[in-house]
Amino acid sequence: MAMLLKRPIGTLVNGLRSVGGGSSRNGGNAPLLDGGGYAASGGGGGGGGPPGTDGNMRQTLTIVFLCILWYIVSSSNNVIGKMILSEFPYPMTVTMIQLTSITVYSGPFFNLWGVRKYVDISWRYYFSFIVPLALGKFLASVTSHISIWKVPVSYAHTVKATMPLFTVILSRLIMRERQTKAVYLSLVPIIVGVGIATLTELSFDVIGLISALIATMGFSLQNIFSKKVLKETGVHHLRLLHILGRLALFMFLPVWIYVDLFNVMKHPSIVTGDYRVIALLFTDGVLNWLQNILAFSVLSLVTPLTYAVASASKRIFVIAISLFVLGNPVTWLNVLGMLVAILGVLCYNRAKYFARRQETLLPYAYKEPAGGPNISSSATGNGVGGGKRYQQQYQYAPLHANGGSVPDNVLLANGTSTMTSLAGSGGGAATIPITVSSGVTTPSNTTNGRLLFV
Repeated sequence: MAMLLKRPIGTLVNGLRSVGGGSSRNGGNAPLLDGGGYAASGGGGGGGGPPGTDGNMRQTLTIVFLCILWYIVSSSNNVIGKMILSEFPYPMTVTMIQLTSITVYSGPFFNLWGVRKYVDISWRYYFSFIVPLALGKFLASVTSHISIWKVPVSYAHTVKATMPLFTVILSRLIMRERQTKAVYLSLVPIIVGVGIATLTELSFDVIGLISALIATMGFSLQNIFSKKVLKETGVHHLRLLHILGRLALFMFLPVWIYVDLFNVMKHPSIVTGDYRVIALLFTDGVLNWLQNILAFSVLSLVTPLTYAVASASKRIFVIAISLFVLGNPVTWLNVLGMLVAILGVLCYNRAKYFARRQETLLPYAYKEPAGGPNISSSATGNGVGGGKRYQQQYQYAPLHANGGSVPDNVLLANGTSTMTSLAGSGGGAATIPITVSSGVTTPSNTTNGRLLFV
């Protein structure tokens, strides 16, 4: 199986590294993985031009294929989880099996795929951030399984749509981050939709609702602090997932032995050797691990906004599949509440994207070099379009250089940028090579500093 997966994953990574910028003068996208050349050239300009039609089509088909596979794996994981917990009501045991899958599979497969190795993390930092993250991952996973056990999958995922609400509140309390009015207004349909779904849920359970809310808050906290860890340590996001899964497994193994092990050994499915439950538990662990891998693969291929929309669409797909396969009864008002909540998530993602884009539109302060710009003209023509070749060298300094927060942007480099406008050589767009100085640390992860827990 490992050999079968090696080739498509390797092709995917090479494709990420080969993707360059767009062909417009407004600039293209950032390279998706380290090693990808970034050049916004218009056909005849210098190297690193945009990929051809075949490359674009292959990239699009790869994204579509991964999204479809991600949706199928995620919905299957949720349906199987509900089936297991209906017959085998031990959420902590299900969580431990998923953590075991992450621990066992991640090391060999990540080495096979060439994922960057661990970085050195001090023990103080390890106990200050990594251990609390592992604790949060375990507790959030357990409460998530309790919610799926107590309430239908469709309702549990509707409640999880409140994650933007928790993210905004926790970011304000912990990181002192302020949001735009559009972001705050986008939370209204989320709250209204979840409220409608709650009031009209036929299989409502208080424990299930509280567990889903706790799990959502836990995942929000993980996303906030994991972003901080990724920025400050430079650890690869998949390696961080492996570290958290392994640490959570060993931390709670004694707790699981004390709480669940003896009850599990007395369960009829284990006593009688019911291979169906054992097979479902094994499949659930594999699907949960694969779901995380697919989520990170999709995120590395697309922009954060596109990923957020794909994630919201995945939630709709999971709700629809769970309703169709599991057949839990719903009303039209219940479905309306779910749709309104998902629509609110889409509005939030869009508002958040434009707020982030506005913050990073002008990340540099212009400083004219000593002696003025160096302008050289050719011997042909005196007009701007008559063959002049301008070469201007500028010194750029990030506006956040004096202790400010570092935005997630490809233009984080602090160095000399050379902008060459090739007005007379094929009409190519300007090429801006960025040279990173030693004073700025930019972790080479593919998630723009985000680690998503799904």
